[in-house]
Amino acid sequence: MKLLVGTFFFSFGSALLPLLNAEAYVAVAANSHPAVLIALIAAVGQMVGKILWYYAGANAEKLPWLHRKMDQPKARANMEKWQARTQGRPWFTALLLFASASLGFPPYAVMAALAGVLRVNLMVFLVTGLVGRFLRFWVVAAAATSVFDLVR
Repeated sequence: MKLLVGTFFFSFGSALLPLLNAEAYVAVAANSHPAVLIALIAAVGQMVGKILWYYAGANAEKLPWLHRKMDQPKARANMEKWQARTQGRPWFTALLLFASASLGFPPYAVMAALAGVLRVNLMVFLVTGLVGRFLRFWVVAAAATSVFDLVR
């Protein structure tokens, strides 16, 4: 039980601090618990942390230095380009978020904050992120379990 709680909190922490490697933790944790369970708990922990990135992005315009940066023509044009790509295109936005959550490219922490800035529907963000992270961690845990089984 302690490992499962630890998985949640480590995954939560790794969502905030990318230096903490959730995949490595999941791989080791899968040695003693079912891969599906570890993947699910890690995904939930990650998404609780990523919600903080989402809301940080949603409130980023309130920061004076960022507000000044966004007044610059190049930054404003970049933001308008991303808004044009995502506004009115929920399937594109969902696919981009899912790809980032499952593949890690573009980095999901960046995408979580950008989703907040772009005011992506919170449920779209949560569902695509949870499913993507779960699949990512499940693959890692299952692969690690296979390696552990070979070594034994």
